[in-house]
Order: sequence, then structure tokens, then C-alpha cells
Amino acid sequence: MGPSNDDACGGEGIRRRSCGCSKEDFLPEESFKSWGNYTKALKATPARLLDRLTARSGEHTELVEMKARSQHEMKKSLTWWDLMWFGIGAVISAGIFVLTGLETKKHAGPAVVLSYVVSGVSAMLSVFCYTEFAVEIPAAGGSFAYLRVELGDFVAFIAAGNILLEYVIGGAAVARSWTSYFATLCNHHPNDFRIHVSTFPDDYNQLDPIAIVVIIVICTLAVASTKGSSRFNYIASIFHVAIILFIVIAGLTKANPKNFTPFAPYGPRGIFVASAVLFFAYVGFDAVSTMAEETKNPAKDIPIGLVGSMVITTLAYCILAVTLCLMQPYQQIDEDAPFSVAFEAVGWGWAKYIVAAGAIKGMTTVLLVSAVGQARYLTHIARTHMISPWFAKVHERTGTPVNATATMLAATAIIAFFTSLGILSNLLSISTLFIFMLVAVGLIVRRYYVSGETTPSDRNKLIICLVLILGSSIATAVYWGSSNGWIGLVVSNSIWFLSTLALWLGVPQAKKPRVWGVPLVPWLPSLSIAINLFLLGSIDKASFERFGIWTGILFVYYILIGLHASYDSAIESKTVAGEVNSSL
Repeated sequence: MGPSNDDACGGEGIRRRSCGCSKEDFLPEESFKSWGNYTKALKATPARLLDRLTARSGEHTELVEMKARSQHEMKKSLTWWDLMWFGIGAVISAGIFVLTGLETKKHAGPAVVLSYVVSGVSAMLSVFCYTEFAVEIPAAGGSFAYLRVELGDFVAFIAAGNILLEYVIGGAAVARSWTSYFATLCNHHPNDFRIHVSTFPDDYNQLDPIAIVVIIVICTLAVASTKGSSRFNYIASIFHVAIILFIVIAGLTKANPKNFTPFAPYGPRGIFVASAVLFFAYVGFDAVSTMAEETKNPAKDIPIGLVGSMVITTLAYCILAVTLCLMQPYQQIDEDAPFSVAFEAVGWGWAKYIVAAGAIKGMTTVLLVSAVGQARYLTHIARTHMISPWFAKVHERTGTPVNATATMLAATAIIAFFTSLGILSNLLSISTLFIFMLVAVGLIVRRYYVSGETTPSDRNKLIICLVLILGSSIATAVYWGSSNGWIGLVVSNSIWFLSTLALWLGVPQAKKPRVWGVPLVPWLPSLSIAINLFLLGSIDKASFERFGIWTGILFVYYILIGLHASYDSAIESKTVAGEVNSSL
């Protein structure tokens, strides 16, 4: 008798699957062997859901067992240099050339530079939380793996499913914007390079073949080699830095200090309103954390790479904002193309082509880094069997997750081909902020709770403090959005401060970081929770409706398929581990 599918792909102690495209590769779990088994699984849904809600994954599971389910390991080829440039490539995109003008004119005036500082500090808090997790749990799943360990399967799946949707929608919008900027470079209207189909609905009748070509090229790079993608990214990012330097140096030669007066025409509220929007210019670094599994020395490379890229990005944004505000009075800044119009105003109309080239570069590297990041999210989810383990396969030669990369970019390409920017225009990353908040909560739980060691009294104190921190942060966001007064803000912020103080003084930490840790715990992660919830409060109703609908779809899928597949996989892992231990 030949070897079974499990044995043919196996290793010691862990049964490996995903070796082909048979039914076994897509639904291999016991619950899906027959309709009878599936019916029994559905009847056991309440008990299984309770098990998955209360169970927590272990670090060894994420770092050893989950990796083994991909057949081959990802190649450890990245250093802090690669991660830093990946971070810069992921964050500095075309948005900087649009958001700065919009928020300067509408909300902040020249004080937009302070808005960028506030947003940068906010993003840095999330970077710290991600860094500690990435150093201690260097798995491809990024925040999905971290949340599985600290908050459980269900929370991790809902969070990761939402951020994957953001990747797909955002990638499609960026790909279509790539066509628009390319048309500008060629002195054409964007729709000149699109195919109009009159029989299609209005928002879906401008077909974009260039977006498809760009995504195919990105997919090829991402699949071929992570190290190769890194080289392409930092070469392109160096080109982008050169363009930013040109904009700054050339712009400052036309600077007029009088344009900085008045500095904050809309007052403090305007600065914070702008910072809530400008925070989204920093989104993207979470994709870099998914590359921890491919990092040579996570303890050194990840802190330098993530923190270094965020410092450079914040400085670049602030300098660009100062340059723009010195070139033109804030009232005259164009909302859609601020730098191009500013250069035209000083007689340098030709500079708009350089700005467009910088925007194209930014969009290209954003697409590349997000392609790498989203594939690793999907890979790790598949390793847990919450989705088909076929997506977990890592190619033997390239050491990259081929199936996950191709699938995610195919979905992106289909949406980009048909859907107009009007439909994709809402890029405010509600899912990203949601995950940032959950990661900060997870970090506090990680530091203050260890099962079997933390006393019931300390556990209850932790729960009460977390509820107060979350509740007061939500109250601050709601009050800020609905009132111009300060009394409510003083009360809610006082509750946040006192609950964080109570956690700091009243609950002993149960775990210390082994290598690198976030300083000033619980203050920094608590502040991260407050800021992310505050920014969530600035997002429009339509975004929350989309978030709710997609979360509902994820919940239905989880109850019908993901729950039973991951439950069977967890039971199988426990059985195999027990057999291995009994044989020792």
C-alpha cells in the first residue's frame, strides 16, 4: 500500500496537507467527509463555538505546527534594511500628495504639520505594539497570529477577514489610480486608457486593462521572491525619496514665510480633525509585520525596521507639509493636486510630471507590499484551517505562498477592472484601526494575564480596567464628534487616566518580554486604544455599514465552515501531540 496523503506530505508529529487540488485539499476535515458528518457538526455548533471562543493558541503552535502545514518553509532572507524600506514603500504613497492639500485648506491651515506629528505619534504607538508581538511571535500571520494567541480564534478571524477586505478594495483603488496618474504623464485624460462599455452600469462601464497589467506584474514579483521584491521596493523607494527631495528643495526656493500666518486658523479642533484624516497616510506598516517569519534576526531587525521606517515617514510628511504651506497661502491650496498646482502658481508647471512620477512610484510599492502582506495573512489563516488549507501552500523553490498571493491579487484585479474610483473612493481603513485597537488590547492581556498563574482577583481587576479603558475611549470619540464642549471630554479622559493608573498600580504584570518590549506598559498600549477608537469615531456612517455587512458575512461563514474546520484541526493537533508525547 502506498503512503497516504498525510504521510506523503508529512513530517514528524504534524500531518501536512495541501499537496494538490483534490477535494481533500480544500475540505479535508472530518466534519466535511460526508453530509452525515456535517449535520452532526452543525448540531454541535454551540459547544464548538464556546470551545473556540475560550481556547487560546500557543506560541509554539503558531511558530512550529502552523508553519509545518505549509509543506515548505518561507525563506529567511530579510534584514532590518529590507523591512525599513518595505515600511517606507508601504506607507509613503500617492495619498501624501492629496491629503495634505485637502486638510490644510479645510481644517488645519499651516498647522497641518502639527496634525502630521499627532498622527505620526499615534501610528508609532501601534508600531510599538506590533513590534513586541512580531519579535516574540515571528509568524506570517501578523496580527491574526497575535490575536489568536491572546484573544482567541473567533476575534482573530473576524479581524483578519476585515483587513483582507480592506487590502482588496484598497488595492483595486490604487491600481485604478495608477492608470490615472500614468495618463497624466502621457498628457491624456484617465479614461482615454480605459474601455467604455455602454451596456454596463455607470459605475462599472470604464474597464481598466492597465490596472490588470500592473497587478499581474506585481503578482509576478511577489510570487518570484520576497528578497527580489525587497530589492525592487527599496530601489523604487530611493527614487521616490529623490522626488520628495526635489519637491522640498525646489519648493523652498519659492517659499514665503508670510504664508505661515495665520498658523492655526481653525484652532485646536481643526488640528485634531485633520490628524484623524491624516492618520490614514501612515497605514500600511502592518503588512511589514507579516514578514517576520522571513526575517533573519527578528529580535534586532524588526524593531529597527518598523520603528525606523515610521520615523523617516513622519519626518518626510512634516517637511512636505511645511514646504507646501510656505509656497502658497493655505486658502489657495488646491484640494486635489496641491503640489502640482502650487508649482504651476510659481511658474513651474512642468513639475507636475515629477509629482505624477512620484505618485506612480508610491502606488507601485504600496501594491507590492500589500500583495506580500495580504498573502501572508491568508496563508496563516489557511494554516489554521479556518479557510481551505490549499491557500497555505508555500512553494518549494521560491519560498513564497503562491496560491494565497495569486488568489488575493486575482480578486483585486477583478474589482479594479470593472469598478470606478467613485465606488472605491472610501479608503478610510476602519478595519485597520479596529485591528490596531485589538492588538493594543492583546498586548495588555499578554502582559497581565497568564492562564494558571494569574489569580482570579487580578484577572477580574484586569477585566474591569480594560472595560473602563475601552468605555471611556468610546465616550471620548462619541462626545468629540457630537459636541463642541469640553466637560464631557474632561470626564471621559479622566476615567481613562484613572482606569489606566489603576491597572498600572493595582495589577501585577504576569509576563515580561523576552527580548524587546513596549516601554511604559500599560500607558502606551492604553493610549493606543484610546487614539484608535478616537479615530474610528471620525469615520463616516457608510464605512461602518460596510464593516457591519462584511463582518456579518464573515460570521455566517465562520459558523457554517470555518468553526468546524478549525475545531477538527485543533482536535487533530491535540491527538497527534498526545501520540507523540506517549511515544517519548
